[in-house]
Amino acid sequence: MLIEGQNISVAKEAGRILDNVSLQIDEKDFLTIIGPNGAGKTMLLKCLLGVLSPDEGTVTHKPGLTIGYMPQSMEIDPVLPLSVKRFLTLNMTVETGFLDEIILETDIGHLLDRQMHALSGGEIQRVMLARALARDPDLLILDEPAQNLDISGQLEFYKLLERIYHDRQKAILMVSHDIHLVMASTQRVICLYHHVCCSGAPQAITQDPEFISIFGDDLSKMMAVYPHEHDHDHSHSLSHSLSGHDHHGGDDHS
Repeated sequence: MLIEGQNISVAKEAGRILDNVSLQIDEKDFLTIIGPNGAGKTMLLKCLLGVLSPDEGTVTHKPGLTIGYMPQSMEIDPVLPLSVKRFLTLNMTVETGFLDEIILETDIGHLLDRQMHALSGGEIQRVMLARALARDPDLLILDEPAQNLDISGQLEFYKLLERIYHDRQKAILMVSHDIHLVMASTQRVICLYHHVCCSGAPQAITQDPEFISIFGDDLSKMMAVYPHEHDHDHSHSLSHSLSGHDHHGGDDHS
């Protein structure tokens, strides 16, 4: 067990954002949390990270747990001179050979001398992922990692993430709106709408009545014919499925 959350509840003036949520992340897990905007996904990550204490319930970390965290977005002051190379090791020491591996793996070698504020959305995502990996974490936590990318950028990013998962055997916990891409690469899905609506293997939860009530019968039927073979070549089917089915929302600020 890396992280265990038991009966997590968080309440605000408008009501409960999280209501009695329990989950466990183990070694080599690839777990994705999905749900509509305002469902409490980001709030749950904050509780699991220890940034926020829940009003009720507990969060337990494995002793010595190292987490690599990739936030939804990052604002870089254009006045601040910060190169990619400097950003990768800011406030931490990374062994040179290990950092070189990560730079190669995330394909950011050509960006090292560029200023962070001058990068495109896709370049920033790769650099932030590389920094998260540079901590050599037991667990990667990613909050909407591909939300600012176009379709081809999303496909590339999730394929990279899947390679990292299989090559490095790191546990991954991710929040995502990209249901189509997530279903093809993740091992286990939690559908969250303030409480855990359903959880399990991707193909199984698409038949769950609560999944259908949240995301619709059409999406459920489309997902049901998906192959979930983890064959590392999902690009064609994903591209085809995404056309005309955009469930992307805005930021989940809860």
